Amino acid sequence: MVKVAQDVIVKPLVTEKATLLKDGSNQVVFRVPVAANKIQIRRAVEELFGVKVADVRTMRFAGKFKRRGAFYGKRPNWKKAVVRLQPGSTIDFLAAQ
Repeated sequence: MVKVAQDVIVKPLVTEKATLLKDGSNQVVFRVPVAANKIQIRRAVEELFGVKVADVRTMRFAGKFKRRGAFYGKRPNWKKAVVRLQPGSTIDFLAAQ
């Protein structure tokens, strides 16, 4: 069970699609632990970034099987959260540094 807000938000996902979502519909994409639920994600984003969250959508991804020479392995499963912010709230990752 994930308890601390810093443990819920693993990292922001900065991709072309995430940038279009941020610019077009005020949504931000994060990578989160598989055990995190929508309520924990909402509270963590509001606490860490000081914004109001309107909606949280989550997607689970199965880790891919990879091969390196004669050996097979599996990447870990992971979860993505798309957080829609209230109008007037914004998160700018580049300005925060």
